Amino acid sequence: MARIDRLTVYPVKGLDGIDLEAATVLEGGTLAYDREFALFDADGEVINGKRTPRVHELSTDFDPDTRELVVEAPGADTRRFDLESDADRERAELWFGDYVDEELTLERDRSLGFVDRREMGPSVISTASLREVASWFDGMSVDGARRRLRANVEISDVPAFWEDRIVGDDAPALDIDGIRLEGVTPCGRCVVPARDPETGDPIEEFQERFVEQRRETFPAWADGDAFDHYYTLMIIARIPADDRGKRLRVGDPVTVVDE
Repeated sequence: MARIDRLTVYPVKGLDGIDLEAATVLEGGTLAYDREFALFDADGEVINGKRTPRVHELSTDFDPDTRELVVEAPGADTRRFDLESDADRERAELWFGDYVDEELTLERDRSLGFVDRREMGPSVISTASLREVASWFDGMSVDGARRRLRANVEISDVPAFWEDRIVGDDAPALDIDGIRLEGVTPCGRCVVPARDPETGDPIEEFQERFVEQRRETFPAWADGDAFDHYYTLMIIARIPADDRGKRLRVGDPVTVVDE
């Protein structure tokens, strides 16, 4: 039976994710801790791997209980920042600013997070989809695909691209132990999946290879009209207001529902 295999959130937008055993759905419809913090430049642009490739060289961890962010950079000492502390947030601004050679501010949004699609909720993918994509590129592991694509909810015991069925006209929704997830849009991809998540080194002609393989393996159960192009993977979902405040858990059963 389909079930949640992994829940991943990204406490600081653009930095590494952390895996959780359970995640609360916020009143804004996103998952607690997901993109709760973000670094912005002087023009209000977010600092992430798409904009600043050096971000890929950072290794980070975050403790949701203490709100401590741990940062490792090549050739530098490990840094620790208590993101509950005003002083430490200022220290983090200065450290990251020095790292990318820009003046930065670290901002916080507890109610929704700095997700790209602010009217939507968590992203959904299947483990089989990650496995299939990893098979398209020499040397890419499933975990490497996972780190490149950065989904929130990973579902196991289903075939590749199973999640594509929940978008389009008359598409069904998912029920996850009483929490409804409605597909809103396929996730068009940017340059980040083409880059090694540790070094930032790109795979040559990644997008062309991806599109070719995606076209060839596009599932019969998906509504093709819901996809503008083939450079897409994972579905951005919405959680209805009545189900916000509830908790998703690793191991929760996932069923397809028509209403």
